Amino acid sequence: MRQELHSLQVSTQGKGLVPIDRPVLAWVRQSGIETGLLTLWCRHTSASLCVQENADPTVRTDIERYFEALVPEQPGRYIHDDEGPDDMPAHLRAMLTNTQLAIPVASGRPVLGTWQGLYLFEHRARPHRREIVLHLMGE
Repeated sequence: MRQELHSLQVSTQGKGLVPIDRPVLAWVRQSGIETGLLTLWCRHTSASLCVQENADPTVRTDIERYFEALVPEQPGRYIHDDEGPDDMPAHLRAMLTNTQLAIPVASGRPVLGTWQGLYLFEHRARPHRREIVLHLMGE
């Protein structure tokens, strides 16, 4: 049994779903581990991770619109606004989604469905540099 650890830096352009499949799949392939479990961990309280449809970009648009409606940015609605009006809504959106994912690895690849992609979900309005920690355990 082996373990590998890696830190992935992801630049965002503001709110939205940012595909991270390519660097994650490349790192898993490079690790040489054929069978195991991949854990992804987002080191932030205003961004999250998700597995979602990767074929039709309108799915991402609908998800982003849904979260805008579910957790709106309204002045005076939230007490916590130290970093601006998108600060507390970003924390709530991250809490409603996932900050970690666990994905089986088989034949040297994460076991994802045909239309599944990996995404960092940025919840803040301005661009950020986010860190995703990848941990792979297997053989």
